[in-house]
Amino acid sequence: MSGWLAALAAVLAMASPTVTAPPAAVPADYQLGGAYAPSPDVQAVTRDRTERPAPGIYSICYVNSFQTQPGSLGWWTRNHPELLLRDRTRHLVRDPGWPDEALLDIRTSSNRAAIAQINRSWFGGCARAGFAGVEPDNLDSWTRSRGLLKKAHAVDLAKRLVRESHRSGLAIAQKNSPELGRLGLGFDFAVAEECEVYRECDAYTAVYGRNVIEIEYSDTGRAAYARSCAARAGQIAIMLRDRDVVPAGSPGYVHRTC
Repeated sequence: MSGWLAALAAVLAMASPTVTAPPAAVPADYQLGGAYAPSPDVQAVTRDRTERPAPGIYSICYVNSFQTQPGSLGWWTRNHPELLLRDRTRHLVRDPGWPDEALLDIRTSSNRAAIAQINRSWFGGCARAGFAGVEPDNLDSWTRSRGLLKKAHAVDLAKRLVRESHRSGLAIAQKNSPELGRLGLGFDFAVAEECEVYRECDAYTAVYGRNVIEIEYSDTGRAAYARSCAARAGQIAIMLRDRDVVPAGSPGYVHRTC
């Protein structure tokens, strides 16, 4: 190899660190409501980016990339008001299921670039803290935008987030929106909420094989969890959690794996 080719290869290697997907089909935990010591058998844990990773366990950093995180709207209003989606009456467009989350305005390339830059900072913080993967949430925000956002906007931002995560050395998950998996956006694994409830699990495994973390919820998905365990135990990671994903020991806490 000539000198300049070797130098180019070295630069590319530094620019694109190796990423590692979570271990496949292992007991996993979803700790967005607060960090706690995982069960001894758990080998993959998701925690909010404001938490520390679980020592000695593959840890996934949760980031709300397409909507505001609860409690953060003031920060967005002060620092990036132009990135908040507003309707024709200039009111914020909020997630009807989570009204304390406002949708981000991803309609323009400049906005998507700015949001990707913010996520780059968050992903870098995740990597420095010791997380190995990242889970950018609400890829499907366009479906709740009253027609203001388009799927193409989400797809473009998703591609930008994939690039940013890989630059930080983090594997990145596709979170929901199974129909986008076949587009080859560059995600390394999937986090599939209620895929058995909505009969979507096969759409994820068709793309990601064993690299799927399935979460069913105890308020609506106990039967779905039982079906998933009967059909896919040992093939992908499957868990049952309480809807509020509260820490162990809290009222309502549920965590089971199969």
